[in-house]
Amino acid sequence: MKPVRFSPAHESPLLAELVCSNSLRAAEVSSAVGLLKEELRRLGSLIMAAADQTQVPAGRALAVDRDLFARFITEKIETHPAITVIREEVTEIPPPGNGPLILTSGPLTSSPLAASLAQLTGEEHLAFYDAIAPIVAADSLDMSIVYRASRYDDGPGDYLNCPLNRDEYAAFIAALRCADKVALKEFEEQKYFEGCLPIEVMMERGENTLRFGPMKPVGLPDPRTGRDPYAVVQLRMEKKDGLFYNMVGFQTKLTYAAQQEVFRLIPGLAQARFARLGSIHRNTFVCGPKVLLPSLQVKNRPDLLLAGQLTGVEGYVESTAMGLLAGINAVRLANGQAGLELPNDTALGALIGHLTQTDPRHFQPSNINFGLFPAPILATKLPKKQRGQHRAETALASLKQFCDAEKLEPA
Repeated sequence: MKPVRFSPAHESPLLAELVCSNSLRAAEVSSAVGLLKEELRRLGSLIMAAADQTQVPAGRALAVDRDLFARFITEKIETHPAITVIREEVTEIPPPGNGPLILTSGPLTSSPLAASLAQLTGEEHLAFYDAIAPIVAADSLDMSIVYRASRYDDGPGDYLNCPLNRDEYAAFIAALRCADKVALKEFEEQKYFEGCLPIEVMMERGENTLRFGPMKPVGLPDPRTGRDPYAVVQLRMEKKDGLFYNMVGFQTKLTYAAQQEVFRLIPGLAQARFARLGSIHRNTFVCGPKVLLPSLQVKNRPDLLLAGQLTGVEGYVESTAMGLLAGINAVRLANGQAGLELPNDTALGALIGHLTQTDPRHFQPSNINFGLFPAPILATKLPKKQRGQHRAETALASLKQFCDAEKLEPA
């Protein structure tokens, strides 16, 4: 619907606008999200092609230049001979009879469209709050304090690090505890996703919670002392030009004034100039186990498929994975074929299993993780990374066998 109408979290007219972090998380295939990315590549994902083309240095993660990323995808879509882009708001789900439809309106589905979906499914949609981290200008950092390093890596590293000693950390926590927060609106409920908690919510769970989370200092020795600091704030490059950095894991619901006051207590950020401050937005999703088939078709209206965060996954990579599967199955439905159901020992299949097989009474959005996979059959117990590598090899072999059997080839 952009640019006719923008959601509270969006500001660019481009498609595929990244509103939170610019990171697609771990790149190594031995991690669950790294495996999911590799599966998407093998299935011909446009999003992964864009990410690989526009990546910026981020250590062992895959991060992108968000503007180049969005422009790459927008150009591919707008110039595709079989695609017509219509820029207007859709306020209700079209009736059946026009072939397969895909609804992928998350994370901020507008109220009229959400009401239409709730009426169709017979289920109230659920909502939680997704958070956006601040971005700082590189030339406003005090580089006599900030140092470059990636965790455990030799060499210069891809992250900028702001070290805190015990007293500085205590002062930061005290200020964070007293800082003003944006009040929830009357219709809102405090229901955050566990994998994307605001820093002030993490702090409320204990003074050291942040030191074991986004401010973990392990493996990041300060070159001035040769030792790990007491805590550290990491900054990740936003764009290839290196002019702006994202405060890693610093999602927040503090007021803008409070953010500037509190975050400038962090060593190296005393004169920080913020290109964007943190915020929190609502995310709408369905109760997948009640609403969705494993093909992502809506149970009581099989010509309609859901994709993206609306399905109940969390994260950029997971959301685009749902889009890829929905797109493949929409084509199959249009050709009179049944929708595909991926093997559950693949990352994509494991995510679908979470969406459709979880007890609906306890359903919550989830990132991909190896806990969603069936238990591996191992002759001996392997170290963690080797277990991940074994799962990846099993998953990719299973995906190849499935694609060969279904004669499924990348577009």
